[in-house]
Amino acid sequence: MKVRFRFRQGRPVQRRRGKNRKLAAAAGALLVPISLMAWVLGLWRLGSDVGLAAEFAITGLFSHWQIWIGVALGLSAAAAALNRYGQGGQLEDSRVVTPFPVRGLDSKPAVPVSQKKAGAR
Repeated sequence: MKVRFRFRQGRPVQRRRGKNRKLAAAAGALLVPISLMAWVLGLWRLGSDVGLAAEFAITGLFSHWQIWIGVALGLSAAAAALNRYGQGGQLEDSRVVTPFPVRGLDSKPAVPVSQKKAGAR
């Protein structure tokens, strides 16, 4: 027995740039308070370790301030990138943030020190 489904013709795929800007702006706006909460939890845990705040309520892996501050940094960076893209800017990754930079794609090839001119910097 063969069953065939017939679907109506849907909207054509759009191939224009920036079609998800509204979604990116909404996600970026929602990430800002979430990152603020992660900052608060990280600073609370740090203050608890120093003795300036009450005992931290979370146990386990997420009981370390380094985890919360790292999560807060990541969420803040993601919110900034999504907000920039949502407002019409370009969504770019930074060479500084790239974990494994690849040589030779966009940069000049490396020149050994022995081949450099003596007066050039």
